[in-house]
Amino acid sequence: MKQTEPDFWVLEYVTITKDPRTDLVVAIGGTDKAAGILQRTGGFLSAPGPRGDYHRLPHGLPIEQQRLKATAASHALLAAGHSVHLDPTLNMLVAPDGEREAALRYLAGLAERAAAATTSSEVAEVLTEVAAPVHGLLPLAREVVVRAWIAASDFQGAAPTGEPDPIAGLGSTATSMSEAARAILHARNHVARPAQRPATTSPPPSHAQPAKSRRR
Repeated sequence: MKQTEPDFWVLEYVTITKDPRTDLVVAIGGTDKAAGILQRTGGFLSAPGPRGDYHRLPHGLPIEQQRLKATAASHALLAAGHSVHLDPTLNMLVAPDGEREAALRYLAGLAERAAAATTSSEVAEVLTEVAAPVHGLLPLAREVVVRAWIAASDFQGAAPTGEPDPIAGLGSTATSMSEAARAILHARNHVARPAQRPATTSPPPSHAQPAKSRRR
């Protein structure tokens, strides 16, 4: 029996996101009905694109206005039965710094775990979170510094001759962070080893002779 392909509603799927190059809020996909909703409820404008028309918010809108209009349009589309993906950074119902707050809670939790540790293995687990290769907090922070160093060097160029270059110092900072991560891992490996009890020493042999021998 020959199976027929299902009828997908791909064209009715709408993505509302922010273009990182232009900072414009754009809506891609959807039908003519969706286009009307975008224009009426969100103030989106129709514009020609390389792959057909798309919709965008006007230039120069403040960030809060962008979020307000994008959120209103997405809810109107959902209410009309359209499938919508709204960029979380544009969602007025989500705190924009939610990820940052989650990161701060995670760091505070690590500090609490270290303070409340009752075994050396629990301390080692915390140190692993901090300095583990690739996914540890310190290597990830180092990667941020390295990328910022590269970007800043492209923007600023070399410092005038004879003057210290603070941007070049970011390279030294990244190296120091790598060394710090290695030192923490070394300490972590030491902490993770089972504690060794000091060897018990037997008392030295007595040279005193038995009393019976002394009487002879």
